[in-house]
Amino acid sequence: MEAIHEEAAQFLSSVLEQSGLALAVRAFETEEGCRFNLDGPDSDLLFAQSGELLDALQHLVNQVFLKDLSRGDRLICDANDFRATRESELRAMANHAAQRVRSSNVPFSFGPMNANERRIIHMALANEADLATESIGDGSARRLRVSLRRS
Repeated sequence: MEAIHEEAAQFLSSVLEQSGLALAVRAFETEEGCRFNLDGPDSDLLFAQSGELLDALQHLVNQVFLKDLSRGDRLICDANDFRATRESELRAMANHAAQRVRSSNVPFSFGPMNANERRIIHMALANEADLATESIGDGSARRLRVSLRRS
């Protein structure tokens, strides 16, 4: 494991310990960078409000170590496969939106999503030659729209 990933795992462990949360950090390498699995009796707290605490921890660790990461390297926090499950849901939602847009010829807009969720949908539909995706709106109200690509 890269030294920066080990340092980020130690930082995350320290934050969790100081916050009083009973969670252990296990780090492992992925194609995207480093994934931190947070496990322990308090893991359910990470999923409240659609995983906002998990997102906040991930944002924090990425902000602290962003300047030291290789280009394209990401630090991902997960617990009980929450991210993998959510990614599968988002891919299914992307496919459903694609079918709906193709059958109705009407653009489809998702509700507000964070940048990571929008990215997953953009990537899920990136190879669809007849479809275009775009992020619209500002801040926490930012959404993703799927439409037919104009010829």
